Order: sequence, then C-alpha cells, then structure tokens
Amino acid sequence: MINKKNSIAVGSMAITLLFIFLGIFYNEWLNKFFSSILEFTTKDFGWFYLLAGFLFLLLCIYLIFSKYGDIKLGMDTDQPEFSRGSWFAMLYSAAMGCGLVFWGVAEPVLHYITPPIGEGSTDQAANTSMKFVYFHWGLNAWAIYALVALGLAYFQFRKKLPGLVSSIFYPILKDRIYGTVGKTIDIYITFMTAIGVSTVLGITTLQLNAGLNTVWGVSNTLTTQIIIITIVTAIFISSAYSGLNRGLKRLSNINMIVAFALMLLILFLGPTSQIMRIFVNSAGEYLRDIVPMSLRLETFSEDNWIATWTIFYWAWWSTWAPFVGTFIARISKGRTIREFLVGVLIIPSIFTFLWFAVMGGSALHIIHDLGQTALVNAINNDITVALFSFFEYFPFTDLLSFIGILLICSFFITSADSSTFVLAMYSGNGDLNPSNKLKIIWGLIISASAVVLLISGGVTAVQTVATAVAFPFFIMMTIMVYTTLKAVWEEKVTVSNVANDHRTKKFAAVPQSKAEIQKAE
Repeated sequence: MINKKNSIAVGSMAITLLFIFLGIFYNEWLNKFFSSILEFTTKDFGWFYLLAGFLFLLLCIYLIFSKYGDIKLGMDTDQPEFSRGSWFAMLYSAAMGCGLVFWGVAEPVLHYITPPIGEGSTDQAANTSMKFVYFHWGLNAWAIYALVALGLAYFQFRKKLPGLVSSIFYPILKDRIYGTVGKTIDIYITFMTAIGVSTVLGITTLQLNAGLNTVWGVSNTLTTQIIIITIVTAIFISSAYSGLNRGLKRLSNINMIVAFALMLLILFLGPTSQIMRIFVNSAGEYLRDIVPMSLRLETFSEDNWIATWTIFYWAWWSTWAPFVGTFIARISKGRTIREFLVGVLIIPSIFTFLWFAVMGGSALHIIHDLGQTALVNAINNDITVALFSFFEYFPFTDLLSFIGILLICSFFITSADSSTFVLAMYSGNGDLNPSNKLKIIWGLIISASAVVLLISGGVTAVQTVATAVAFPFFIMMTIMVYTTLKAVWEEKVTVSNVANDHRTKKFAAVPQSKAEIQKAE
C-alpha cells in the first residue's frame, strides 16, 4: 500500500512518470540530451565499463572455487524454495528470454555484415560474428546479473536485511541504509528499473506485432500494438496476482519447454552437423579470447564498433541488473554461493551459446553457405521481422512461426510479471512478498508507459535514457564487489575464531597431568 511514509514508492513513481511525460512531449530534446550523455560515457568511460565488467566475472569465478562458496544464502538450515529446474527456468525467463528471441537471428547476421575485425561477409567474419555474440551474451553479461543477485541474496537472507539494493552497501553505510542515503539509492534503482522495463515492453510489442503481421496478416499498426499490450497486461497482472509459486513458476516452465522445442526443431530441420560445429568452434574461440575481448578497445581507430555494441551492451545489462538481480535473489534462498553462481553464471551461458549456435548459426549457413542474401536485406529493412524471415527458409514455416509467436508471448508475459514483482518489492521497502496492490499499480504504470512511448515514437529515446542513467549504477557495482567480499570474509573469520575458541576450551578442559586428574576428582 502506498502512503506518505513510503518515500521509495512515491519518489520512484513520480520520477518515472516525469520521464515518460518528457518522452511524450519532449521526445526530440530528451533523445538529444541523453544521447550526448550516453555518447560521453561510452566514449570517455568505455575503458571503465570493460574493466569493471571483467572484474565482476573474476569475482564470480573466484567465489565459485574459494572457501566462501560453501556459505549458504540463508540460514544453515534453510532449503531451496524451488526445484533446480523451476529455479533455472524462472531466472532465465526473467533475465534474457525476450532478448534471445529478438536477437537470436539478427545479431549474428549484423556482425557478419559488419564485423569488429576484418572484412564483412567472409569466412572469418562468420567465425568472428559468433565469437562476439557469445561474448555479448555469455559469462560477462551473466556476471553483471550475478553480482547484484548474490549481494542481495546474501544480505537479505543471511543477514536479514531488507530486499533492497541499498542493503548491499551495509558494510560501509551501516544503519544509514535506512535513512536518506539508502532511500535515495533505492528510489534511483526503482526508477531505472521501471523505465528500462517499459522500453523493453515497447520493443517486444513491435516484434510481436511484426510476427503476427508476417504469419497471419494482422495489421502492423499502433492500434494493434495497443491491443497487444492490453491483452498481455491483463495476463501478466493475473499471473502476478497469483504469486510466485503458481503463475510465474508455471509460465517460466512453459517458456523453457517451448524454447527447447523450437531450438530442437531448427537443429534437426536445419544443418545439424554445421550447427554443432559452430557451437563447438565458437565456444572454443570465445574461451580462448575471452580476456582480450573483455579488455579490447579501439584505442587508435575511428571505428566505434566496440562502443556501439559491446560497451552499449554492458550499459544495457546494468540497466536490467537491479531488476534481474533482485528477482534471482528472491528465488535463490537456501542455495550455497557456489551452487548459486554455477546456476546463474555457467548453466545459462551454455544454453545461450547453444541457442545462438542453432538460430544464428543456421542464419549464417543460409546466407554464407547457400548464398541467400535476401535474408540479409530483410533484416536490414526491419530487424523486428528477422526471426520470421528466417523461418521462411525451413519446412513447416507456419508451425515454426506459430511457436515463435508463442515463445515471444510467454517470455513477454514472464518478464513483465517478474518486473512488477520486483518493483512492488522495492516500493514495499524490500518486502519479499509484496502486496498485490503494488503489483497491479506498477503493472499498469509500465504498460501505460509502453503505450504512450509507442504513441509518441519515444521508445528509442527512453531506451537511450535508461542506458545513460545506468552509468552511476555501474560505479555502484564496483563498490558491491568490495562490500560483498568484506561481508563473506568477515563471516568466515568470525566462524573460524568461534571454532578455535571452542577447540581451545575443549582442549583446556582435558586434564594433562596426574595432579590435575587428582584435583579434578
């Protein structure tokens, strides 16, 4: 429930609505102003994005193999709330589901045409394309989510602090997380999450409308897009109302079943052997070059490929990190740090690599090996139809397109559902089971925001805003590395000292001489 004491809800909603208002009536100014900020941060601080992103990955790998990996995210007696299968399905659906469907075909093709290194439309360009796709969607990306999720899960379940991002700063802020400083952090995080989610809902609506138009001839108009958002809103609010264990859990499980079904169909209908070679080869090249790619900058080049793609991705992942991190943390109680990081970092990356090998690898085979350049033209003309133009080169096109639309819808609903849950958590001062009223309010806000952005043509402008305002959060994440390490290190030291004291007392209690034995008797 919203009241005057709930500064997080009031402040974040007010700022969100203000920016949506600017997106409607001052779209051109908003886009120009924040584009200059985004250009400044990606150009002058691109080195920071890459260096920090690599640091996050190193931290995750270190914790997996360190003695801290045994620490449980919760009390020692806590058990996981969800099975591993449902847990993975929920975290994956919330994190990258819509993005994978949107970019699965398009990004490999775009990198093939304009690669970061060498000439486009060559054998080398095809290999380089897949390697960089793995890089953009692989370990580094998931490490950004994992860092935030780990900090939240540790402090809210192990240390019993509120389920808010400000809680991760407790080792340095102490009780100030409950004051002005902490509230400011949480208002900023809530606002950033809300506009990021609104933008994605708008973009996904455009893709879904394009698919419906391609398959069934549904008019690709603003009216259709508003109808789509209205229907999706009704579904995801109903799901959010039913809670995690019913609506969202079931939707996530359906997502993964449909995604696997589509992937397997393309794998066996397409160039199966070629796909598996692409999967293995690209994984090998990615792992071989992960360090130089993580730190690669075009220092003496006028080409801005790295800024346009890699650095923008790191900024965009950080825009979603609070929402995705909070949701992953919420469903991860009772797991150890090691199990958590393997589940959030390693397993999703492997599935992502396979998805891009199947979808993107098949698209590259069609274009590069079979010479079907019409697919390139279709993607260049309208990126929202990339997936459905791709399906036209396979048998059972209508079936594949239907499954594709179903998958977009299910990921769409799941992402919106989980985002309203997280926004309600923030607005409820970190309540792990927020009220349905808050879920409904935020659901209506982000859906209405997506509609007005589509009406005004301001989706791109607000996406620029979301990415630009995420830069301070990337700085905050580097501080999270310190606070998380400090907390787990102090816990291990405390446990070790208690154990040593116990052993010392036990040893001292054992008589060591005949005199002591007689005295004891």
